[in-house]
Amino acid sequence: MHRNMEKIEGFLKHEHTFLSNFAPSVVELDGDRYHTVEAAYQAAKTESRSERRQFQGLISGGLAKRRGRQLEVRLGWEFMKEGVMLSLLRQKFAVEPMRSKLLATGDAYIEETNWWGDTYWGVFRGAGQNRLGHLLMQVRAELSGDVDPRDPLEAAHAALAKHICDEIDAQVLREITGEKDD
Repeated sequence: MHRNMEKIEGFLKHEHTFLSNFAPSVVELDGDRYHTVEAAYQAAKTESRSERRQFQGLISGGLAKRRGRQLEVRLGWEFMKEGVMLSLLRQKFAVEPMRSKLLATGDAYIEETNWWGDTYWGVFRGAGQNRLGHLLMQVRAELSGDVDPRDPLEAAHAALAKHICDEIDAQVLREITGEKDD
């Protein structure tokens, strides 16, 4: 990161709360509407339509996150989660006023600094992968025309993730039915 570049650290300050997945924003997942990115993201962890329904009416991202911890996570979720998050963030920031707010961050480095210990999506005590921050910066670059959202590397990553998930599903099905591997 360039020394003179502005840095957004965390989303708890009033002017940056819109970056949070807990911020109100209608998004869709498989044709169903959710009131926050967090609710849709947590719902995506399961394939069960009945379990997903419990997230549809939630306006509290915190409650959605807590309920999401109780789900039996679908096979292959670890390979899918970033693609799901990216899709939801693209929806959130495709509409006004969210689009303008994200673009107004300019070239600031966006870091999901947190106090709750999340070092995958954010940064805790100076350490973490900051995947949410990177995805937000990617969406911002796409909206500003700096990056093609159909980037070949992203498409290849999505195809690989789908292939791995299909293989896992096929293996589980073989185990259930007692079929032998070819």
